[in-house]
Parts: sequence; C-alpha cells; structure tokens
Amino acid sequence: MSDANHPSYHFGDTAVVFDLDGTLVDSEPNYFKASLATLARQGVKDFTWADHETYVGISTLETIGIWKRRYGIDVPDGELLEEMNARYLELARADTHVFPQMRLFVERLHAAGVPMIVASGSSPEAIDAILTGTGLGAQLPLYVSADEVEHGKPAPDVFLEAAHRLGSRASHCVVLEDAAPGAAAAHAAGMRCIALPYVAAQADDPAFTTADLLFKGGQEEFTARAACEWLERSAPSS
Repeated sequence: MSDANHPSYHFGDTAVVFDLDGTLVDSEPNYFKASLATLARQGVKDFTWADHETYVGISTLETIGIWKRRYGIDVPDGELLEEMNARYLELARADTHVFPQMRLFVERLHAAGVPMIVASGSSPEAIDAILTGTGLGAQLPLYVSADEVEHGKPAPDVFLEAAHRLGSRASHCVVLEDAAPGAAAAHAAGMRCIALPYVAAQADDPAFTTADLLFKGGQEEFTARAACEWLERSAPSS
C-alpha cells in the first residue's frame, strides 16, 4: 500500500514496541493449526478455537505448561516446544497475513525515523521467519523474544528488554498490543499502550482499561492515521 501522500508527522523521542502475533500479523490461525496437531499426538482431540483464544497473548512455552497440567501430558517441555515451533514455522513460512493498516503504520514510522522493535512471546526463529517472509523486517529488523527473558507477559520483562535494546526510556516507549496480558505488561513496564483486542470477547478485560489508546473494535477499527495523530499529540519532547 503506497503512502506517498501522507502528512509529515513529528513524533519527538517516541519509540514503538510492537507485539507480533495478532497485532502486526494474523498468525493465530497458524498457531491454532499447530496446536491442534501437537495436542492430537498427545491424545487430545477436543481442542477448539475457543480454547485457543484463552492462550492468546502468552508465550508458547507458558501455553505448553498449562496444556501439560490441563490434559495430564507427561512429555518434557522442550520436546513439546520443539514440535510446536516446527509445526508453526512450517505454516508461518507458507502463509502469514500482515494487517494492511499495520503495514502502513510501520511504513510511516520508518519514514519518520522512529526507533522500532518487535517484542513477542513467539520463538526467535518464528519472529525472524515472519519478519523476513512478510517483508516487514526491511523496516522493522529488531526483535526480542520472551524466550530470551526470565518472565513472559503479563510480566514487563520482554518490553523492558526491548527498550534497553533500543536505548530508549520506558516512559518514551509506546507498545502496540492485541492481548490483555500484553497490555498489562506494557502498563507494568511504565510504557504507554495502544491496544486493539484480537479476541472481541476480551475487549472489556480490565487490563485494556490501562491502555492509553484503545481501538475496541480491534483491527477493523485501527487506522495508521489515527495512531499517528495520537502519537504526534502525545509525543515526549525529551
């Protein structure tokens, strides 16, 4: 999508931290398919999309821990994680959809020289594969995985590490998130948050009330223009 005629924005010292899955790209269908196949090998045959939605926003490793307790799976975490990641990577490389307004938003921020990074609960390999395969990596090459920090979302660790890698103050960072644990993590990190709930039924989750800008209708409501205008109005000067 061309953005040749967009107005010039001034974002001050703002840095932007993007969640990946459900925020930049619609990867949840691929995660669901990978989950179905992984669980089916462990004898779990009744996993549904509604079940999957309860795991949106937390890391794959944490998801596996919950599965093991919930379904009585007696397999090492590392073995399940390796299988899950391999299945997901195969699907992600074949087809991952970037939300159009998000791609436009990244283009505008890149053109304005805004520091950006991805902070995701996915594995480093999955993040790299998606950023490379979708072309987002050309403008958004930096990323940090929750696998690289002690605690995943809703703990603030991955966002604080993202700010560290950008050399930015937490108070100057704006997080884009689609899930309640991510919105909670942004708040805990002392960062502002633009939230666009992926799961409509979770839009009233208390964690989203901490967001500074909430697109309650999710991706259907989000626009690059609205996000840019809000960022410009609220940009820190130093």
